[in-house]
Amino acid sequence: QVQLVESGGGSVQAGGSLRLSCEVSEYTVSSHCMAWFRQAAGSEREGVAIIASFGSTIYADSVKDRFTISKDSAKNILYLQMNSLKPEDTAIYYCAAGRGAYTRPNTCAGGIAYWGQGTQVTVSS
Repeated sequence: QVQLVESGGGSVQAGGSLRLSCEVSEYTVSSHCMAWFRQAAGSEREGVAIIASFGSTIYADSVKDRFTISKDSAKNILYLQMNSLKPEDTAIYYCAAGRGAYTRPNTCAGGIAYWGQGTQVTVSS
């Protein structure tokens, strides 16, 4: 059974950093597009960072130069390093596994096959 389990969320002051992790079971991160989405209260879910199977990355304009997506293929873990956090980054962050290997703007080409349960990130001013 495929499972995506996020960790690393929490509360931080503006300007601080957090690193989210997503441990993936029964689905190979090195073979698939992987992504981080977020959903703020009252807003739609949006893709913030996407990584193709071969490592190329796409970021939402709102997080570019502050967030970094990466993966450890040996451990089958996806990461999101978030620096210079702002109050507008407050949201539930979801790990997502794509159906294919490639990216497209703000998501994975072919759609999302699996979602994690989400982890809350709260940034105070």
